[in-house]
Amino acid sequence: MRTTARETAFKIIFASRFNGTIDDKLCSALEKAANLTSDDKEYVEKVISIVKEHEDEFLKIIDEKSKFFPQSRLFAADKSLLILALAEILYMPDIPNVVSVNEAANIASVYSTPKSADFISGILADVLKG
Repeated sequence: MRTTARETAFKIIFASRFNGTIDDKLCSALEKAANLTSDDKEYVEKVISIVKEHEDEFLKIIDEKSKFFPQSRLFAADKSLLILALAEILYMPDIPNVVSVNEAANIASVYSTPKSADFISGILADVLKG
């Protein structure tokens, strides 16, 4: 299971909401603190690379699917989890979509508001419908 690696990627993406960039030193520090395996580190680095390259695309999708709450108004944690899940869904075909959605909702239930898991699941379900 990649839960710890996913949480690490989430924390990196979350931090970038506040400092405007993904900090490589922070990535290394969080990977070390989480005691990730080499496979988990590879996963985190792949996700972060995808996010760096496609973040604008992900934000546009969030705006399209979240009609009443544009991404600029979302909680940073919710936006970060949507970005993480979109990276997996759109660019990591080896991860089943249902896993990406469920993991994002599970992480939201820990790091965000009580309603966030349902909100995130709904947005991602709409993305999967096309």
